[in-house]
Amino acid sequence: MTIDTGLLKRLVSENFQKQKGNYIFAILCMIFAAGSTAFSAYIMKDIVNEMMVSKNLQRVYLIAIVIFLVFLLKGFATYFQTYFMSKAGNRIIADQQRKLYSHILAQDATFFQRFSSSDFLTRITYNAQAARMVIETIVASFVRDLLTLLGLIAVMVIQQPYLAIGSLSMGPLAFLGLRMLIKKARYYMGQELASIAQLIHLVQETSVGIRVVKAFHLEDRLKARMNSAVRDIERQSNRMARVEAATSPIMETLAGAAIAGMLALSGVLVLRFGQTPGELMSFITALLLAYEPAKRLARMRVSIEGGLVGVRSMFELLDQPIVLKEKENATELNVPKGEIRLENVSFSYNKDVAVLERLNLTFGAGKTTAIAGPSGSGKSTIVNLIMRMYDPQSGRILIDGQDLTDVTFKSLRAGIAYVGQDLFLFTGTVRHNIAMGREDASEDEIIAAAKAANAHDFICELANGYDTEVGEAGGNLSGGQRQRITIARAILRDAPILVLDEPTSALDSESDALISDALERLSQGRTTIIIAHRLSTIAKADKIIVIESGKLVEQGSPKTLFEKNGRFQKLFASQTLQLV
Repeated sequence: MTIDTGLLKRLVSENFQKQKGNYIFAILCMIFAAGSTAFSAYIMKDIVNEMMVSKNLQRVYLIAIVIFLVFLLKGFATYFQTYFMSKAGNRIIADQQRKLYSHILAQDATFFQRFSSSDFLTRITYNAQAARMVIETIVASFVRDLLTLLGLIAVMVIQQPYLAIGSLSMGPLAFLGLRMLIKKARYYMGQELASIAQLIHLVQETSVGIRVVKAFHLEDRLKARMNSAVRDIERQSNRMARVEAATSPIMETLAGAAIAGMLALSGVLVLRFGQTPGELMSFITALLLAYEPAKRLARMRVSIEGGLVGVRSMFELLDQPIVLKEKENATELNVPKGEIRLENVSFSYNKDVAVLERLNLTFGAGKTTAIAGPSGSGKSTIVNLIMRMYDPQSGRILIDGQDLTDVTFKSLRAGIAYVGQDLFLFTGTVRHNIAMGREDASEDEIIAAAKAANAHDFICELANGYDTEVGEAGGNLSGGQRQRITIARAILRDAPILVLDEPTSALDSESDALISDALERLSQGRTTIIIAHRLSTIAKADKIIVIESGKLVEQGSPKTLFEKNGRFQKLFASQTLQLV
């Protein structure tokens, strides 16, 4: 089973060069440490011979001082090696996490439908750690352990060449034994990674949906799912540990056979053939010291294979193409009026089902246009295309005659304020969430935006006012409070185009009235697009567009459509019947 050298080369080439300075210094320290280990085995010859043969006490003292200095310097070398390896490894993790997050942010909305948030978390955390682990294993094994082993083998060959050849004959046997473990390590690590992603997903789902969990008494079901996920991780981890641990009996058995055989032969050479005990002691010391780096080298393949599973998953995400791209010569969007036009726009989330078909629409500058239609008709898709969350498969979208694909993302997003139905708030304070509307906003501007959104009064009644933590996804606030904060955020944005996606859905009548009042102030003088099921929300619109199956079926003023016995009238009648 061969290691994926292409993946390994890519990992090293993309990361080693950036941390070259740290790794070079660490490698120099490793070389010194490896040489020190070999030297300590070599000098055993002089120690034993001076004590037992020459019996020169002064020489023994001198050798003892040399050994002390060597180990002192080796200690410092090991310290700096560990520090600079860790520094380089931590930077690799940070770089990969930044790269992964930036790549995710650059993707279009369909990308987030293909990957779950738990998948992102696993790849950004675990897989970035795996990248560091693989590089550190390569550097440590090929430099520290390999050089230490080669140095000790050199000592063994110099002192006892025939014994060295005999002990090294165990190497091929160790290789054959370890080769069988590599395939299992790769499989078990992949299974463990999948189980970790499942566990993260379950924790996220529980946190977000805790009210549903409590309301439907789903605790026992979720506990069972969690227990299953934890068991899977434990099982795969134990299997992986068993594979890694299996290297020990292989190496211990072979090392024991080699050391026992060499000791027996050494005794024969000293007692029968008159060789000096110093040479044999130096050889035996080198043989014993060679055991640990040899064992680490033997386990290197298993560790690298396990880590490469995470690295492969990380690169799989990084290699996802960025579909939504900004042109190299993109210009700044200029919005003097705010007219929006869709010209022959077609769009589909997959090739089989068309969501929009050759749609032609105009949203009047400074006017409020409402989009009505049944669920799944393409209403939200239209506003997502206008905000360039996606690009149409054909046709084009223009703002004041400028094609959206020709302008910068920053200027486009600066020209649009968005209030959605998901009531999303960032973790942080009320002030922090409102200030997300504009980075350079002052305290007075934040408060003014809150007042315009009918949010200032309830904010002042909170425990810490504007410094109150909203909780994860705004969980510490009611739906109406969260909605008013999102409106304040949009007011602070002060953009010429306003997009409202079901802004008053699922709110009580009091919150609805407050929010409708705030939205009416917000939309004045702006090109406003409203998606709403509630007819009360769109009754004040300048124009209503009715969409069905991705096609324009009706448009006109509210009065005209109310009087016309058309599709909008049927939608209105359907909603009225539901309210009776």
